[in-house]
Amino acid sequence: MARNFPTLVTHFIFVSVLIASALADDGGFVRTADRKLLGIDRKEKLSHFKLYWHDIVGGRNPTAVPVVMPSKNSSTAFGMISVIDDALTMGPELSSKTVGRAQGFYSAASQQEVGLLMAMNFAFMEGKYNGSTITILGRNTVFSKVREMPVIGGSGLFRFARGYVQAKTHRYDPATGDAVVEYNCYVMHY
Repeated sequence: MARNFPTLVTHFIFVSVLIASALADDGGFVRTADRKLLGIDRKEKLSHFKLYWHDIVGGRNPTAVPVVMPSKNSSTAFGMISVIDDALTMGPELSSKTVGRAQGFYSAASQQEVGLLMAMNFAFMEGKYNGSTITILGRNTVFSKVREMPVIGGSGLFRFARGYVQAKTHRYDPATGDAVVEYNCYVMHY
């Protein structure tokens, strides 16, 4: 019996290594990432952006175009989907400096109130953040004084971004449907 003990130990170690390697096998598509290569070896910082979002639904050059019309009996435009390419400016006037575009869509997703599902990228086109984006996805009850939506990611200088935005209507024209919304964006990024 004493003679077989080393053989049993050897078999046990061999089988344990075999099982461990089988459990660790990821098919070759996962590996540890280099934090420095991804640019996340630096200290995370919090940035605050104050921007104005210009949603123009009428006229000769609309920036929000409905691609799915709402239900005919809906008082909340339920079911409507619009694709957007809205200017983001430094001030509330459309003539103020454009720093980027809000590109994506919004959908009327509530039957009880005017509540939008917002899915958009703030694509920056000026200064240090030129070419970078932050991605916003959330609920926007447009007649609430202040609405909060999460920042769920980003690209460029905003890789691995997270945070939130607060939207507050600056101006709304019920005759045209055009709106200017102040966005305060709080973004954690590297």
